[in-house]
Amino acid sequence: MTAIPALRRRSLLGLAVAGLCAPRLARAQGWPERTIRLIVPVAPGGSQDIVARLSARAIGEALGQSITVENLPGGGSNIGYAAAARAASDGYTLLAGSDTLSITGALTPRLTYDPLGFAAVHRTVRVPQILVVRADHPAKDFGEWFALSRREPPAVGTPGNGSLAHLLLEQLSRAADSSWTHVPYRGGALAVNDLMAGQLQGVMINIGAVTDHVRGGRLRGLVVSADARTKALPDVPTLGELGLGAITSVGWHGLVAPAGTDPAIIARINAASRAAAKRPDLAERFAGLGVEATDEAPEVLAAAIRDDAARYAEVVRRFNIRAE
Repeated sequence: MTAIPALRRRSLLGLAVAGLCAPRLARAQGWPERTIRLIVPVAPGGSQDIVARLSARAIGEALGQSITVENLPGGGSNIGYAAAARAASDGYTLLAGSDTLSITGALTPRLTYDPLGFAAVHRTVRVPQILVVRADHPAKDFGEWFALSRREPPAVGTPGNGSLAHLLLEQLSRAADSSWTHVPYRGGALAVNDLMAGQLQGVMINIGAVTDHVRGGRLRGLVVSADARTKALPDVPTLGELGLGAITSVGWHGLVAPAGTDPAIIARINAASRAAAKRPDLAERFAGLGVEATDEAPEVLAAAIRDDAARYAEVVRRFNIRAE
């Protein structure tokens, strides 16, 4: 058999690689040629759904293609997550992800999909958690709440078992050397309603759900889980300020795509999403929700999902947290 010179072999290999990559590059350059579907794994009306819909409209305008929103709630977001994981990785299906991607694997070991297997696109907004009480609660700050909770453990609502709010609640309860009663709800709105009606002593929830109530004086914010005070509620201290910085955990709403989605397409969506978040009209809406837009590359979200998964798995194990 005649030997092929090394230089010629390298040239042939380069042509072969180029031949394999050419169709994929062409697809990325021609994308998007039709409507894009955005799966939202929660019911309409909450902050995650609102952020997703606002983003979809602005990103679609930037890409010159419409994005339709499809709500697939249920199963702690797992129904929507599983549907997105099964979708083709052609750039025409996106998923409105959240911090639950980093939690659900520890809560539900026998999932039909890999929650860490999605392709990260953009962490659109950071969503701190906040502990709130009624405006007439005797605790005027977090220190007074701690003292009162040791004498009489409070009933505190969250949006559900295994939510980021629940994980924070368990850690705060231990730090207070108290046994707070966790009251899980199927959604944060119901918990806030019961708090307003006096059936709970507090609620741990994402800041966007109660910003208007705190600003309006109906609720009092005691602490936020962010690493810095929020622009939405600058008077509410952080966990770090109270000596509890190790517990700091910030949720997020953003975009991911099925595993294997072309990185060139991911980069285009990321650029469109980051540009959209800077639009004055969108920035104003996000500020009204109490969430903060980010200007981050896909790699930042990928690292956050991975790192949070390891941290939250330890919290789930230590406190024996179970899904509903």
